Amino acid sequence: MSRFLLIKALLGPLLRVLFRPQVEGAERIPGSGPVILAGNHLTFIDSMILPLVVDRQVFFIGKDEYVTGKSLKGRLMAWFFTGVGMIPVDRDGGRGGVAALMTGRRVLEEGNVFGIYPEGTRSPDGRLYRGRTGIARLTLMTGAPVVPFAMIGTDRVQPGGSGLPRIGPGRRVTVRFGEPLDFSRYDGMDRDRYVLRAVTDEVMSHVMRLSGQEYVDVYATKAKAA
Repeated sequence: MSRFLLIKALLGPLLRVLFRPQVEGAERIPGSGPVILAGNHLTFIDSMILPLVVDRQVFFIGKDEYVTGKSLKGRLMAWFFTGVGMIPVDRDGGRGGVAALMTGRRVLEEGNVFGIYPEGTRSPDGRLYRGRTGIARLTLMTGAPVVPFAMIGTDRVQPGGSGLPRIGPGRRVTVRFGEPLDFSRYDGMDRDRYVLRAVTDEVMSHVMRLSGQEYVDVYATKAKAA
């Protein structure tokens, strides 16, 4: 048994008991071939829940600090995240964005599922922020369809994005998937910044409808810095 299947077998039932996740539209994720899952990002545990509610293994970019801790907690985090499909990348360096993009491209060209949060960081206030165009470049470079998704309620389970998750009434989590989006009409236009922005905005529009969040047309990083 692979470590991914072992983690799902061990933690999947615990997840269902603690958070009672309601999963809607998972059948919309293609059963084979490359696919991009693009969604909102409310809190840290989004990246723990998503891999456990999708049948296929979801590969995604994560901070390298998640797998370098030497404490027991750090080692458990490293075991979990590398097991479910996280690929550590130093995103703080000058070439971090390029490395993340090329990693995603490789994952998709190998026929796998790649998960991405187009906002680039967690929402500072529960609203949905402007998407970065890396998602558009990935789908146009690889031809992979985009399945939008929404995390709902994870910010009530883990307010502020840190600390132990809370359980109890009113803290149920929903993960909602939309219909696959095909952008083949823009084939060969992955360097056109207007096309990249149009594709990204279309993806974010679907995420907004799935999540019910208020949309803010600025980058989340700028909002955090204000």
